[in-house]
Amino acid sequence: MSGIERIDGAIGRLPLHGVVATRALETAALAGVPGYALMARAGDAVARLAVALVPHCRRVVVFAGPGNNGGDGIEAAMRLRRFGKRAEVVLVGNLSQAGDAVTALARARAAGVDIRSFEAEGERGDDVCDLVIDALLGIGASRAPEGTLAVAIERIATLAASGARVLAIDLPSGLDAERGQPFGSRCVVATDTLTMLTLKPGLFTAAGRDHAGRVWLARLGVGKGNSSAPPDAWLVGRADPSCSASARRHAQHKGSFGDVAVVGGAAGMSGAGWLAARAAHAAGAGRVFVDSLGDDGALSSAALDPLHPELMFRPGWWRSAEEAIADATVVCGCGGGDAVRSALPRLLSIVPRLVVDADALNAIAIDTALAAQTTARAARGFATVLTPHPLEAARLLGSTTGEVQGDRLRAARGLAERFRAVVVVKGSGTVLAAPAEVPRINATGNAALASAGTGDVLAGWIGGRWASSPGASAIDIATRAVIEHGAPAEPEGAGAIRAGDLIEALYRRSRSA
Repeated sequence: MSGIERIDGAIGRLPLHGVVATRALETAALAGVPGYALMARAGDAVARLAVALVPHCRRVVVFAGPGNNGGDGIEAAMRLRRFGKRAEVVLVGNLSQAGDAVTALARARAAGVDIRSFEAEGERGDDVCDLVIDALLGIGASRAPEGTLAVAIERIATLAASGARVLAIDLPSGLDAERGQPFGSRCVVATDTLTMLTLKPGLFTAAGRDHAGRVWLARLGVGKGNSSAPPDAWLVGRADPSCSASARRHAQHKGSFGDVAVVGGAAGMSGAGWLAARAAHAAGAGRVFVDSLGDDGALSSAALDPLHPELMFRPGWWRSAEEAIADATVVCGCGGGDAVRSALPRLLSIVPRLVVDADALNAIAIDTALAAQTTARAARGFATVLTPHPLEAARLLGSTTGEVQGDRLRAARGLAERFRAVVVVKGSGTVLAAPAEVPRINATGNAALASAGTGDVLAGWIGGRWASSPGASAIDIATRAVIEHGAPAEPEGAGAIRAGDLIEALYRRSRSA
């Protein structure tokens, strides 16, 4: 569809703008076009997408709120009627006495669109339809919907449960455009969202992905480069510049692609270490050592991975000579248990490229000396990548999981500044942050990755990519690895991906790229 872009994991790097920046762009755009033109373009885009999504729909119901978002919906209803669809408008709340939304309402009435009041019809609304258009609230919402707006959102949910598709305009009503969390208990769950002018961070992280469904962008004739506002974050996908890689030269050998040492896999958790090691090797590391931790460094797992005998078991590797450790990329913490606390001080002080995951993160969270060591690494020219899930991030910040999930971008930025490290806050819409960098949100992947061991795979994959490209920046290495890690889950299907299968899928994709 001309002028409408599908936003998914295949994208490159796109700017994300919050409410302030979007308002500034909207103001600038309005100054350059005739009155009402922008709303007309928005309504046209909504109508064209609606027909493309549900081409055989017979009845469309637009729930229109009192602001410009409602005006966009009313304009869409008028155009849908011209397309031969039975399009109706349910007004929720009172429109202001002036503005583009009032103009849209007058035009729709003149065109014969059926318009009725949600308040007047109460609970008797006969809204059984093929498609619902959510035009209740735009990006200006700042609190939980109340009164008739809340009831209207419940009505939309009922229609969706009856089989209607839901198309949200700009963002699902009740969703925070910046944090990706509902303001309250009532928030539209859309099948598709057509966002206008800019992409909003909240559509791509936390609960935003579940509420937005598939995301589309209509720029409304406003060029990509017309906003002077810097992005609040970047959305990154498979075509991101960080994913480009040089071909291996024939004269290179395994030593050209670096060593990875996985320090973790304590007694009862050895599988985590082996998964990370398999991933590191599949990602391109020349050699991979597995230092499986146990009581006093004793053997705590089989000394061989029978499916991947190329992985080398090296118990006590973290006690090796300093020059050997200083030449390696280390992945520390996967299934490390309490034993990892013994290895961390030495690794933090020597390793130039360190990926810190799982139990190593928990150790740093409770030990102020280890936390200080982690922060001090940057001043020594060492690079660190921290890969917490939300609970681990909360421990590192001294907060709660709810607070982290409530503002994932803020949590990631806070961790990056505190530890002077690259931070990967895993979860829906994984967030990557680094000191003095605009954060990034990953567009690939889905809940199929919610499976035991996939986090260990990510840590190992980062390590392997880093070892084979030691001169690349840590934020770009982590970005590439996160994007690649999510890609095998697409398209989304039923059930979870097993961690071992994920490694094989990653390996096949990397070989065919």
